[in-house]
Amino acid sequence: MTNILIKNGTIINENLFLKKDILVKDNLIIAIEDNLQKPNSSTQIIDAGSMYILPGAIDAHVHLDLPTPAGNSSDDFKTGSIAAIAGGTTSIIDFVTPAKGESLLKALKHRKEVATQSLIDYGFHMGVSGWNKNSSSEIEQCIKKEGVTSFKVYLAYKGSIGIEDTELIEIMQTVAKHKALVTVHCEHGDVINKLQKDFISNNQTSPFYHALSHPYLIETEAINRVLTIAKIVGCKVYIVHVSAKESEKLIETAQHNKQEVFAETCPQYLLLDDSKYKLPDFESAAYVISPPLRKKADKLALWKGLKNGTFQVVATDHCPFNLKGQKDIGINNFSKIPNGAGGIEHRMSLLYTYGVLKKKISLHQWVQLCCTQPARIFGLYPRKGTISIGADADILVWNPTKKSTISVKNHFQRCDSDIYEGINVIGSPECVIVNGIVAFENGRIANEDLLKGKYLYRK
Repeated sequence: MTNILIKNGTIINENLFLKKDILVKDNLIIAIEDNLQKPNSSTQIIDAGSMYILPGAIDAHVHLDLPTPAGNSSDDFKTGSIAAIAGGTTSIIDFVTPAKGESLLKALKHRKEVATQSLIDYGFHMGVSGWNKNSSSEIEQCIKKEGVTSFKVYLAYKGSIGIEDTELIEIMQTVAKHKALVTVHCEHGDVINKLQKDFISNNQTSPFYHALSHPYLIETEAINRVLTIAKIVGCKVYIVHVSAKESEKLIETAQHNKQEVFAETCPQYLLLDDSKYKLPDFESAAYVISPPLRKKADKLALWKGLKNGTFQVVATDHCPFNLKGQKDIGINNFSKIPNGAGGIEHRMSLLYTYGVLKKKISLHQWVQLCCTQPARIFGLYPRKGTISIGADADILVWNPTKKSTISVKNHFQRCDSDIYEGINVIGSPECVIVNGIVAFENGRIANEDLLKGKYLYRK
């Protein structure tokens, strides 16, 4: 690898600005100083004048190549990582989702093999979809031998990967013993199933009824239940994709009472609302996600939660499916529409445009939410999430004034729709460096043949 020297940019870390040059050697940042000189003739110079220099972003919630009855999610690890790079994300945390009764370690081994296509570094949350005599020892092995620090459970999706409260207690007790983290999809699965059946039996089959079968109360009820159990057993928890204002308040109160709880929301819940379920024909299927989009009042509450620190992370829950050939499997039954949408390449621009520039969050909070705090929570800091000497050379050169419009015509994700279609953004990556290699410049992926992601958890 050649050296890279970034000059004249403004470094933005979680709590400071620095107007200094950065020298990269191989895959590490080796110097941050004033007026650094080119160490040899092969060094690549990047003039970042008028640009921001950020740590490469981390998306802590993605589902690439996710198997479903409608086929795998439309982005695999290669196309998904290309979309990530184009948006300034240089590391992802995906999921292992074992079937009920399947060995966690066997499922992890298979998932690692699938992920070798990734062009950026990747890790996993280990899903736990049940409890048996091997679960405790396998969780321990995941932590001690594989470096996995987080375990995902679903209270929705009963009958497949959803768990019962008795299983949740066992999982939390075991994970707490090893000081690891349980991440939770909080929706009451039994209520969802009942509401879906009732709507379908009444011939109410369109995507409009998806949102009605996932009312906000089933999210807040599940969050309250999770917080209560976690407090009793002393387990750290991370609530994923929070969508409702009442949920934000519950989490804020728990944090105020010194409970160790982290929370994440997503751009779709900050920027879109349930009016998307009233689109003509089958267009609303693109927005069938769980939890569903909420009211405008919920968006305001979530922005408040970002500002006041209730949310530590903004992730995307990137899980796109094509409208034709995948989502349309549910054209006569909304409950069969695969849940998910894309967004991995839009997160940084959307948060910058509608957060930073609208004064809803600061530049530092933007970096915290998208880069630093995901690294801290999931055991990757200071190797990731910061511009500092010795950190991995995952670096984002950000153009704060470049204007563009999100469109399916030019997005990088592999999907025939885009839930942010037509939204104007200001600010985008000018250059993205992944593990010391220029991976994106001039609006396109560069050096793809040199890019090779690594499993995030090093021993």
